[in-house]
Amino acid sequence: MDISKTIARMKENPAFAENVGMVLVHNGVVRAWSRKGKENVTSLEVTPDLARIEAIRQEFLARAGIFEIIIEAKSGRFKPGDDLLFIVVAGDLRENVKPVLAEVLDRVKAEAITKKEVVSA
Repeated sequence: MDISKTIARMKENPAFAENVGMVLVHNGVVRAWSRKGKENVTSLEVTPDLARIEAIRQEFLARAGIFEIIIEAKSGRFKPGDDLLFIVVAGDLRENVKPVLAEVLDRVKAEAITKKEVVSA
C-alpha cells in the first residue's frame, strides 16, 4: 500500500473535508526477532482471514466520528523489514479516531491473522 496515494484517494471524496480532522496509519512490519524468546526470525508465514477483517472493519465504521477505515493484510512468506499490515483510520476527532485504530489493530491481529515465525538456530 502506498500510504500517500491511499490518503489522496480518500481526500477525493467530497465529504472528506467536512468529516475528517485526523488520519492515523498503522504500518506493521516483520521483526527480526521473536516476541517470546527474542530468537532470530528469518521469515514469517502469514495468512489473513479477509472475511473476518472486513467484518471487523464494518463494525468499526459504525462508530461515531469514523469516516473511513482501510485495511490491507498481506498473505505469504515475508522476511524481516517487509510490510505486512496496513490500517488507515480517518475520522473527525482524535478522541474518536485513536481508540478505533488501536481496537481495530488488536482485533485484526487477535481474530483474523495467523502467523508462523521461522527462526534460526
